[in-house]
Amino acid sequence: MRVGLMTREYPPNVYGGAGVHVEYLSLELAKKIEVEVHCWGTQQEDIGNLHVHGLEPVPEITGDTKQKFKAAVDAFALNLAQMKELSAIDIVHTHTWYVSMAGFLAKKLYNIPFVLTTHSLEPLRAWKAEQLGSGYALSSWMERTAILDADAIIAVSNGTKADILKAYPEVQPDRIHVIYNGIDLNQYQKTDDITALKKYGVDTTQPYVLFVGRITRQKGVTHLVEAIPHMPPGTQVVLCAGAPDTPEIAAEMREMIEALRQNTTGPTHNIVWIEQMVTKQEAIQLYSNCAVFCCPSVYEPFGIINLEAMACKAPVVASATGGILEVVVEGETGHLVPFDPDPKTTFPSNPAQFARDLAAQVTDLLSDPAKAKRYGEAGRKRVEEKFAWSAIADQTIDLYRSLIAAKKK
Repeated sequence: MRVGLMTREYPPNVYGGAGVHVEYLSLELAKKIEVEVHCWGTQQEDIGNLHVHGLEPVPEITGDTKQKFKAAVDAFALNLAQMKELSAIDIVHTHTWYVSMAGFLAKKLYNIPFVLTTHSLEPLRAWKAEQLGSGYALSSWMERTAILDADAIIAVSNGTKADILKAYPEVQPDRIHVIYNGIDLNQYQKTDDITALKKYGVDTTQPYVLFVGRITRQKGVTHLVEAIPHMPPGTQVVLCAGAPDTPEIAAEMREMIEALRQNTTGPTHNIVWIEQMVTKQEAIQLYSNCAVFCCPSVYEPFGIINLEAMACKAPVVASATGGILEVVVEGETGHLVPFDPDPKTTFPSNPAQFARDLAAQVTDLLSDPAKAKRYGEAGRKRVEEKFAWSAIADQTIDLYRSLIAAKKK
């Protein structure tokens, strides 16, 4: 069996959970079947069963345009270019709308099964219009067209399956298969190494609250910043936050942090902002040594960062939304913060209350190190029992086989 995995992100160009997912899934699948990864970039690699082929957007399509729709048009054009490389595979498997049309076209032209993993849904991410401009209409069309035509849709959580059925009621429920994200248990382990902490200016003598993620509306980092004044004076907060969606949200984030740093009328806090994307090993050090890991996402189909933190024995405080509810267990591996979304935007209907609730749950764990340690130990145990990549790859291969067999009938 030879599968074509389509993805925008692949090492070394990984900036989000979808890229992490494809990286580890491809390695695990390649232990048992032939895997072609078609991604954005210049990667060219052949290691055993794993074959990686990067391709960059065609400059003639969007040229030097500064329009926000450039990313969506580049994606559509690149899908057309990548599609022609899929003639020798048995099944195509796409990840995110950036590559979904390559799978759609390969199914039509080569008569092969088409699997689509959705890591998020465009109708539930209204803020993407801020990032993509009018290109949001194109990304939404590509996602909808592919989802309605895919032979099988993989949802990364039961919450995501429910979201798919709500956003696309035309989809038959039996076409949706829930297969969780996973974690490399050997790589993500607690370490006492604090080299990265010293490198980035973290005070190693004080406990710290950690955020890891992109600067985007989805990840809710601005809500965490709004929560900081409600935390105990002197609380150290490490924001490992880079890759802003837009210059506007980057500027907003900077203004909020500077305002907190210059505050002279309220409690003072130590905010360490790591603006670049850190290495995997540096992230593991940051997870391993934090007092609390905070995931304030407003929309999270799964939330692979919570797995990473839990694998490193960090207690988690996270929004009670989406797939997070299937990863973090309230009162066992961390705290789930009540989240009441505005139905039109998925943002908190009461942002100020959400910020205060985040701060309260973070403060609870900061004030009770024994409880925090207990939650961290339980988190590692849960990850070991539920989220190993080997089992996830086996489930995925079983799905491939069933679709190929059905196609031959």
